[in-house]
Amino acid sequence: MTKRRYYTISELTAEFGITTRTLRFYEDEKLLNPERQARKRLYTPRDRTRLKLILRGKRLGFSLAEVREIIEMYDHAPGERGQLEKLQGRIAERQAELEQKQKDILETLEELNQVNVSVQQRLNELK
Repeated sequence: MTKRRYYTISELTAEFGITTRTLRFYEDEKLLNPERQARKRLYTPRDRTRLKLILRGKRLGFSLAEVREIIEMYDHAPGERGQLEKLQGRIAERQAELEQKQKDILETLEELNQVNVSVQQRLNELK
């Protein structure tokens, strides 16, 4: 199987369901570094992998700064192990944050239910 050498901006935007503006934004943020042939951008498999990681990180609720920190650790000491440990720590933080939000939402829903019952009781009294 031949490994692909380049991807065009059109191919990546279609594959990942993003706009060219989004892809260029990540390039402006120095998260992607496509090669240039005149006005054409050519993305390497490394850029594609980085894009996939950026989009996954954003879906999971990480900030762009957090995504950048995790991705860039791969290229520097302590390398992949450090990157994975950092990611594991960020995942734990994000899970705790979401669990707290879930708890807050459940408490708010319960309070809304209680208020609704009270309102309905008062409406019944006013009939």
